Amino acid sequence: MDIAQFKTQPLLGILRGIEKEHLAPVLEAVIASGLKTIEIAMNTPDALASIREAKRRTQGKLVLGAGTVLTMDALKSALDAGATFIVLPVLVKEVVAYCVKNKIPVFPGALTPEEIYKAWDAGATMVKVFPAKCFGPEYFLQIKGPLNDIELLACAGVTSENLRDYFSCGASAVAFGGSVFKKEWLRKKEYVCISEAIKEYLEQLT
Repeated sequence: MDIAQFKTQPLLGILRGIEKEHLAPVLEAVIASGLKTIEIAMNTPDALASIREAKRRTQGKLVLGAGTVLTMDALKSALDAGATFIVLPVLVKEVVAYCVKNKIPVFPGALTPEEIYKAWDAGATMVKVFPAKCFGPEYFLQIKGPLNDIELLACAGVTSENLRDYFSCGASAVAFGGSVFKKEWLRKKEYVCISEAIKEYLEQLT
């Protein structure tokens, strides 16, 4: 992952629990939308196979990462499968330290000011504020007051309607998952709905 490039489109799609039959058409929908960056959560069944398959199918059209990485074994397996950045729901120091040492972009999760500071101090590329919806965009404004140098990724509760609010309050990037990759749409194979929903997010970046 090229962080400078990510910041030109600071939007991250999260694939969690995507069944094998849906992976290819979902990836096609993502590419069609114009989104550049996705993560595949490691608590997805056959996550490593999905990462490998996504890498093979997208041929560099998407920047692929692994999410919900909580152990060193999971980290190394994800990297071996082709992940180019790592996302965590919490701070796991040894995982972050390995990523920092090996220049792998890493996004550990945190919520309180102390947790956010510790994650940043550990070497986070950005700190994933999770779940962001608990406090909303205004919380980012408050955090950035004393911790103005810390880059924050808003995750959970970000919609196309409030996306701009998160950015105006200090978020450097935002992430979305289940609100776009809806189980109902997947069940009905309405992949075009996924693509259109992502476009609504992208439109708010301009």
